Amino acid sequence: MLRLGRREFDAHEPVVMAIVNRTPDSFYDQGATFRDEPALARVEQAVAEGAAIVDVGGVKAGPGEEVDAEEEARRTVGFVAEVRRRHPDVVISVDTWRHEVGEAVCEAGADLLNDAWGGVDPKLAEVAARYGAGLVCTHAGGALPRTRPHRVGYDDVMADILRVTVGLAERAVALGVPRESVLIDPGHDFGKNTRHSLEATRRLGEMVATGWPVLVSLSNKDFVGETLDRPVKERLVGTLATTAVSAWLGAQVYRVHEVAETRQVLDMVASIAGHREPAVARRGLA
Repeated sequence: MLRLGRREFDAHEPVVMAIVNRTPDSFYDQGATFRDEPALARVEQAVAEGAAIVDVGGVKAGPGEEVDAEEEARRTVGFVAEVRRRHPDVVISVDTWRHEVGEAVCEAGADLLNDAWGGVDPKLAEVAARYGAGLVCTHAGGALPRTRPHRVGYDDVMADILRVTVGLAERAVALGVPRESVLIDPGHDFGKNTRHSLEATRRLGEMVATGWPVLVSLSNKDFVGETLDRPVKERLVGTLATTAVSAWLGAQVYRVHEVAETRQVLDMVASIAGHREPAVARRGLA
């Protein structure tokens, strides 16, 4: 059982996490939801299309203009409070590696802290424990926040992913984060080249076998673009293919830009796997 905020999800229940960037320079939407009004509209649309979680980010993942903790909080805290007011049952996640921001957004009503940089600030897990919030424990290959990988190598990339993510998850639980609210993430593209991310996908079942719920952030990423030689705006098909494989291998939470399309893929895979009944079953019965 995965428990986040007011929501509980069964082990075989796939969950969509919608990306809501509060940045002017995000790689995918180039600031489309930087202002409050379009960002709130994005939340409304994502929930209507089947997202159970919204993931609010105040800092672009890649290199760019410096954003300090005060500015990151300015972009996220008030927005989290308003989403909480409008959507009391939606799970609110905040993508941050800073404990100061984590504290502020938890005060505002966040349910989950999405630490995409692999515990670079160890105090963030302490904040999650103090507020009873969930925590995403990600493998970033030791990369510093907002840096790109350069000639990174692993003897066994999945062994390293397991060592880091399971270690972070166990530490979080030891600190007091509820075990049922901790997820692990292989960190596609983070501290990895394209072949590393492909192997992490291929071997995702090894993460699932640990018993920790697995979150994957695949949406329109560079490893998809390089694999198919497609620019950012032409990566949806590759993303959905990777989503289907990840779902078949047992990942549970999917951080995405395109909610409706992802929801259909996850529902189809769940039905093939026998975990979901078809929405309609008239064929051969009329």
